[in-house]
Amino acid sequence: MTRAAGPDGDAPSVSIRSVPTDALSPGEIDVIRALLDAAFWDDEDERFIEEDWKHSIGGLHVVLEIDGRIVSHASVVERELQVAGNPLRTGYVEAVATAPGFQGRGHGTRVMQVIGRAIDAGYELGALGTGEIGFYERLGWRVWQGPTSVRTAVGERRTPDEDGGIMVLITRATPPIDLDAPISCEWRSGDVW
Repeated sequence: MTRAAGPDGDAPSVSIRSVPTDALSPGEIDVIRALLDAAFWDDEDERFIEEDWKHSIGGLHVVLEIDGRIVSHASVVERELQVAGNPLRTGYVEAVATAPGFQGRGHGTRVMQVIGRAIDAGYELGALGTGEIGFYERLGWRVWQGPTSVRTAVGERRTPDEDGGIMVLITRATPPIDLDAPISCEWRSGDVW
């Protein structure tokens, strides 16, 4: 837990914790869902829908709280990405958001630093899909340069709209990889990436 002086001189309590999905209380889930809805509400193309929430559960959630209120969130779930046909156990980042009114203060950066350490400790690769390239680049993420695809029951299908929007985090367990090689994810409902 860290403390920082607030605008009126009081020192708000700031804490970050990592919690598996099954350890979140129903109240915490409601707060996180409301935070995600509020953070994505203004972006017509990026609304946070039920399938997005389903993609973000089943792994580890990192929450930043100020005076006990969750104001920033990100989760990491396990997926199998394939680079040039070689499977990699991947920590895939979902549901990154900071509540309106708390944005631009470094809270998202702090949450993503914790996520990055968790990925480095437990996965062969980190990955995420984003339109906010600069935010993640300064945290060590790299844009995937090669073509993207999704693996389906009837074969692999290109996802050209995702090209240039997939980022990876190299971990201590990442084998040598070529960022220009083809990369694919397994199919899932909603946004495959």
